[in-house]
Amino acid sequence: MYLRSGVSSVFPVLQAAGWTPVRRPLVLTQCCRTMASQNLSLPPPAPLLQPLSVPDRLLLGPGPSNCPPRILSAGCRQLIGHVHKEMIQIMDEIKLGIQYAFQTQNPLTLAVSGTGHCAMEAAFLNMVEQGDKVLIAMNGFWGERATGIAKRLGADVHQLVKAPGECFTLEEIEKGLVTHAPFLFFITHGESSTGVLQPLDGLGELCHRYNCLLLVDAVASLGGAPILMDQQGIDILYSGSQKVLNAPPGASPISFSQRARYHHTAPINTFFCLREGLAILAEKGLENSWKLHKENSLDLCAGLQKLGLQLFVKEPDARLPTVNTVFVPEGYDWKEITDYIMKRHGIEISGGLGASAGKVLRIGLMGYNSTKYNVDRVLHALEDALQHCLKNKL
Repeated sequence: MYLRSGVSSVFPVLQAAGWTPVRRPLVLTQCCRTMASQNLSLPPPAPLLQPLSVPDRLLLGPGPSNCPPRILSAGCRQLIGHVHKEMIQIMDEIKLGIQYAFQTQNPLTLAVSGTGHCAMEAAFLNMVEQGDKVLIAMNGFWGERATGIAKRLGADVHQLVKAPGECFTLEEIEKGLVTHAPFLFFITHGESSTGVLQPLDGLGELCHRYNCLLLVDAVASLGGAPILMDQQGIDILYSGSQKVLNAPPGASPISFSQRARYHHTAPINTFFCLREGLAILAEKGLENSWKLHKENSLDLCAGLQKLGLQLFVKEPDARLPTVNTVFVPEGYDWKEITDYIMKRHGIEISGGLGASAGKVLRIGLMGYNSTKYNVDRVLHALEDALQHCLKNKL
């Protein structure tokens, strides 16, 4: 009865039961008036009132690469708790997948919640202290980035420098180890800014002979070129999810050896995708994946040369099969070429980065995107661009 009679009629009933009401109508009214008098200075953003629009493009740059339907489907799964037993199982499966991809039995193997750059930072932050001597192999952009991180940590940083497009020999590295006696040596396996694949055989043994830890960046190369962490004596190895593994950016595999010696809310759906990317790699097999990337890279390089383009990396064995580089043809503007291919063909290729900026075009063939069909498609787009893009007036 009193539910229909209003609040004021309830008070006498409650008072008769011995309850003394506290009347606050004036305070509530004042609060409501104050809120009503506050005018919003910004309206809802007009673009956010429209549907999300994402173009469908073939990503043949240095990364990210397109996700196959299986990985896209995994990313659309409903969230579960980051400490649920099912999520713990998925993280255990990710660990096994990374151990397979890295070819390592290291217990301390996991996925960092972040991009490959976060994995680089995690490696340095957990290994380097102020005053430690660090030697950086620099033949492209990622050596520069590693140098910056190490210096901000207060390390005593030295560099081994090679021209972009060249790789390091064991003799050159040994000379650097003898000269500087570093605690840690950093080198990039797949230098995506220049398209160089660095040989690693014998490097771990060499570093350990001089009591130095070996840190390797395999963001652009994992799954596309051979890397054997335990066999090659690598102490810290990291990669990224958005390259050959074809998962969205945001989860980066990393592993620490016993010589080298982490709770937060994980990027759950990104981990779903990473798990599936590792599963696809396991089902295909590492050796088959390496072979596929090598064959498609050779086909692409042959086609580029037929178009009259000059390959940037001179030595065939030093060419990174996941990111292929060619000189920008004389008289052409690289940006006009990449813009034309994007607009007319819906394909992304990229210009250079760091020391190679303005000098090269970079064409990525990674995982799901590494197919003969895509090789033919990008060669056709390049041929079209070279015929239609106006040469700069000299």
